[in-house]
Amino acid sequence: MAKEKIILTGDRPTGRLHIGHYVGSLRRRVELQNSGLYDKIFIFIADAQALTDNMENPEKVRQNVIEVALDYLACGLDPTKSTIFIQSQIPELCELTFYYMDLVTVSRLQRNPTVKTEIQMRNFETSIPVGFFTYPISQAADITAFRATTVPVGEDQEPMIEQAREIVRRFNHIYGETLVEPEILLPDNAACLRLPGTDGKAKMSKSLGNCIYLSDSADEVQKKVKSMYTDPDHLRVQDPGKLEGNTVFTYLDAFCRPEHFGLYLPEYPNLDELKAHYQRGGLGDMKVKKFLNEIMQETLEPIRNRRKEFEKDIPAIYEMLKKGCEIARETAAATLDDVRKAMKINYFDDAELIAEQAKKFGGE
Repeated sequence: MAKEKIILTGDRPTGRLHIGHYVGSLRRRVELQNSGLYDKIFIFIADAQALTDNMENPEKVRQNVIEVALDYLACGLDPTKSTIFIQSQIPELCELTFYYMDLVTVSRLQRNPTVKTEIQMRNFETSIPVGFFTYPISQAADITAFRATTVPVGEDQEPMIEQAREIVRRFNHIYGETLVEPEILLPDNAACLRLPGTDGKAKMSKSLGNCIYLSDSADEVQKKVKSMYTDPDHLRVQDPGKLEGNTVFTYLDAFCRPEHFGLYLPEYPNLDELKAHYQRGGLGDMKVKKFLNEIMQETLEPIRNRRKEFEKDIPAIYEMLKKGCEIARETAAATLDDVRKAMKINYFDDAELIAEQAKKFGGE
């Protein structure tokens, strides 16, 4: 029998989701969900992971769970096709994490490039919370609990998936073939691998105030596009402009489709021609930003409108999440049973063990 094709992916609820999340993963998730190529899709809100560096602010995490759920639904994730659940409501994940900790050394965690970067970003060098330090192990538990064959993530998460694969291989080597080794699925558009902030900084984040959120109003989006970082040396329209590090063109690479020119900028046949004109001079930043704004509005308006509809019945969203948690927990529990059996800690389910020991101590 062919192995089931299963996707697992998720987001930390530390804020509303932004267009970086959208091009990096959300848009692709909806395509994968609707492709019919996968047997099961699990999408989780990683609240337990968010608490590893927000332990003193649980209310922030709590409030953002619903924000993320609304963004998911607004983007087109469908609870009848994908299981959407909350990480902390699946206690089996904690138990799996605890067992996997025995398979990973401290020095191996310290070498993980993603962990190193995240520690520096949060100024954790002197005092790293253990939960945060071990989150590659927790992530391996998330992936393996649902027997995920495919994990769609950005390239910055490659070291995390590799570490999960190592844990699977080590577990299977010691205890026998039990866990499924996942494959990474990267975005197919290079511009979507890592969308920069509107200020040109490499990372788009709430704390830097350089995000365009999926739930932003049309006016907010326009304002943010107008103030976007371009080529600082492109002072006059006639000056030649640079594309490298020019956020407006990076966003056009991520969002622009051929038909947008006919709709919003008919004097250019395609993006290559627009770029060439900008590079040789004679094309102003405001004209390019106006074009980008039209594209962003077209992309975000249906998402914004769907979100407003879902916001009208919040109890229904919680009911959807609760059902998702029940399905997810059933799956994770089955995997944990297999893990306990492989590790020989399923004492009360092992009739053979009990019979064998009864015979041994019975003196027969």
